[in-house]
Amino acid sequence: MEKWPGKPYPLGATYDGSGTNFAVFSSVAERVELCLLDDDKNEERIELTEVDAFVWHCYIPGVRPGQLYGYRVHGPYDPPNGHRCDPSKLLLDPYAKAIDGHVENSPAVFSYSFDDPTQRHEEDSLGHTMVSVVVNPFFDWGHDRPPGHDYHNSVIYEAHVKGMTMLHPDVPDEMKGTYSGLAHPSIIAHLNDLGVTAIELMPVHQFVNDTYLQEKGLSNYWGYNTIGYFAPQNTYASYGTRGEQVDEFKAMVKAFHEAGIEVILDVVYNHTAEGNHMGPTLSFRGLDNASYYRLVPGDEAHYFDTTGTGNSLNMSSPHSLQLIMDSLRYWVTEMRVDGFRFDLASTLARELHEVDRLSAFFDIIQQDPVISQVKLIAEPWDVGEGGYNVGGFPPLWTEWNGQYRDTVRDFWRGEPSVLSELASRLTGSSDLYEHSGRRPVASINFVTAHDGFTMRDLVSYNEKHNEENGEGGADGESHNRSWNCGVEGPTDDPDVTALRLRQIKNFLTTLLISQGVPMISHGDEVGRTQLGNNNTYCQDNELSWVHWKLSEEQEELLDFAQKIVNFRHSHPVLRKRRFFAGGSTHGGESELGEIEWLTPSGERMHDEDWNTSYAKSVMIYLNGAAITEPNRRGEKVIDDDLLILISADGSDIDFTLPNESYGITWHEVLNTASPETEGSERKAGGTYTVTSRSIVILMRPAEQREEELELRREAETDAQDEPDVSESGVAATKLTHLEETDA
Repeated sequence: MEKWPGKPYPLGATYDGSGTNFAVFSSVAERVELCLLDDDKNEERIELTEVDAFVWHCYIPGVRPGQLYGYRVHGPYDPPNGHRCDPSKLLLDPYAKAIDGHVENSPAVFSYSFDDPTQRHEEDSLGHTMVSVVVNPFFDWGHDRPPGHDYHNSVIYEAHVKGMTMLHPDVPDEMKGTYSGLAHPSIIAHLNDLGVTAIELMPVHQFVNDTYLQEKGLSNYWGYNTIGYFAPQNTYASYGTRGEQVDEFKAMVKAFHEAGIEVILDVVYNHTAEGNHMGPTLSFRGLDNASYYRLVPGDEAHYFDTTGTGNSLNMSSPHSLQLIMDSLRYWVTEMRVDGFRFDLASTLARELHEVDRLSAFFDIIQQDPVISQVKLIAEPWDVGEGGYNVGGFPPLWTEWNGQYRDTVRDFWRGEPSVLSELASRLTGSSDLYEHSGRRPVASINFVTAHDGFTMRDLVSYNEKHNEENGEGGADGESHNRSWNCGVEGPTDDPDVTALRLRQIKNFLTTLLISQGVPMISHGDEVGRTQLGNNNTYCQDNELSWVHWKLSEEQEELLDFAQKIVNFRHSHPVLRKRRFFAGGSTHGGESELGEIEWLTPSGERMHDEDWNTSYAKSVMIYLNGAAITEPNRRGEKVIDDDLLILISADGSDIDFTLPNESYGITWHEVLNTASPETEGSERKAGGTYTVTSRSIVILMRPAEQREEELELRREAETDAQDEPDVSESGVAATKLTHLEETDA
C-alpha cells in the first residue's frame, strides 16, 4: 500500500476526498504501527516513520470513510515508572470520530495475567476490542442555525437517548433507543408542549460496557465510562456503526434546532474507561500512560483518583488539555451542539491536589473564541479532598446547584429552620454566585437528576431499594432527603396518593418559579418511577426507561407540568437576568420594590419570622412593574404582579392577603392542591385558606394594575378638589366602580 508522509495536524484520521491522513500522539513510543482492518478483521500493519513533536503520522491515498483501523505502540512496559506500552493490544485512536464494535470480557484486553498480575499477558486483543473508523466529514446542514436561547429564558430537560425512546409507542421499532428515535416528531412534540428550550443528553461519547457488569449480566446504562471523546456512542445508532452514527447524530441535532431546542451534552473528561492499574489497555494507557493520566507521585504504578472510577485525566499535561479542547471544539463546530455539562468538573480544575479556580483548564476555556460562547455547566464536585465547590467556579460558568436541591427537598419534607435558606434559593442563590460577579443564571436549579430518586420516588420512598444492582444495597446515596408521605413504596391509599401528587406539583412549581435556570429530569413530568432504585447506572431495562402509557393521574401531572413551565415563559419576573436589588439572603427584600416577603398574616417578614424554627409558610409578592431589565430590543419589560402563597405546613393555613396598596383584586391562576379553584378572584385583605403542603399563585394582570393606579390617582385628585368629602370615601367610590366594571 502506498504511504505518503502526511501531516502531524490535525490529530486523528482526516479524510479529504482522496485519501486519509493519520496522526497520533505518543511521547514514549519507540515504534508505532497503523493497523488497517478489513471486514473480517484481517490486519495490514503500516509502520509510521514520520514524527513531529511526538506526533506520528502518514497519509494513505485511497483510504475512504468506513475504513477500520487501530494502532500498535512499541515502547516501554514499565508500570513502576508509569509506562504501559503493549503492542499486543490494538489501541483505539483517541481522536477517532467513530468507533465500531465493543469491548469483550476477555483476558486478551488486559496487559497482565489474572493469575499473577506481575506477569505480562501478551494475547492479541484484536477481535476482542473496539476499533476506530474513518468517517466522512461532509454533511448537508441546510439552513441549520443554533436556537441561541439566553440562559434566563432556558428550561433544560435532562434525558437519556435510549431511556426516552425505548417504550414510546409512536417511535418505530427500528428507531427505538437511537438518535433517530430521539429526533422523532412525537418526542420533539412532547418537549415543545412541555416548553423545553434545551435537551441535556446523558453521555453520548463512545463509552465501554464495564466487564465486571457484563459478568453480572448487567450493563453500563448511564454511559459515564468514556473511551472516545470524538465518537458518538455506536449502540445509539439505528442503521450502522461505520460512520453512520455520525450522520445520524448530526441529523438529530438538526431536527432539534428546527424545533427551537438546543442540544447540550453531558461530557466525562475527568476519567476514562480504562480504570485503575488493574484495568484494560484500550487506548490512552497503551499510547502514553504518564501523559494522559495522573499518577501517584513516587508510586507511578498507581493512579491518582478523585473520581471514584480508578483514574483521573492529567490536567497538568498539555496533551490532555489539547485532547479536551479539540474534542469540545469538534462537537461545537462539526456536530453543532450548543453546550456542555461537565461531569465531576472539580477534577478538571485540579492542578496538583487542590481545586484551583485559576487552573489552566479554566484559562484556555476562557480565551477560546468557540467554546467560551456556548453553555458551560459544571457539576461542581468530585470525590477528592476539597472537591465540593458549589459557588466556586469562575465567571462564564454555570453550576448544578446542589444546595438548591437539598434546600427544596428539606423544605417540602417539613424540616425545621429552612425558610430563610429557601428564600435564597428561590431568588437565584446570590449568596453563592454574586461574589464572583455572576448572575442568577449561574445557578442550574434542580430537584432531581439521573443520579438519585426520580421525583415520584422522592415522595414515595424513605430508603433506597437497589437490590437489583447486585451490590447488597451498598451502592447509591443513603441520605436522600426524601419523604414517602407515610407509606413506603406503592400504595392504594387515596390520601397518600393525593399527597404524593401534590408534592410532585410543589416540587415542579418551586423549580419553575425560582430565579436561575430550571432543569427537569426526564420522565418527572409524567411521574416516572424506578421503584426506589436511586442508582440505576447498570439497569438498561424498563426500570430506567420512560413509560409512556399514562394513568389518569399521570395525565394530570403532565398537564400541570406543561402549565407551570409555560407560566414561567410568560412571566419575565420569574426569570430575571440580575439579582434583586438588595440581595436575596434572609428574605432579600428589594430596594426597588421588586420583591417582598410577607407572613401568612399579610405583614412584612421580620428577623424573628425568619428565625422561627417551625415557620414553614411564606407569601411572596413579585412586582411586575418594577422589573428594571430591558429585553433584547432594549424595551422596558412590564409584567403582571404575582402573589405566591407557599406552605409546607402539615395543617391548612389561613393566609391574609395584603392590603390594597399591593392590589385590590387577585386572580387565582395555579393551585397545587385544588385546581378546581383556579380562575376565582380574591380581594385584598381577605382570608385564603391554603391546603397543607401546597402552593397557590395569584396574579394581578398588568392592565388591571394600571387601571387601579389610575383610579387611585383620580381619587387623590378628587379629594383635593372636594375637601368636604374624605379621600378614603372618594377612593372607595372609584374602587367600587372598578369592581363592578370587572364583574
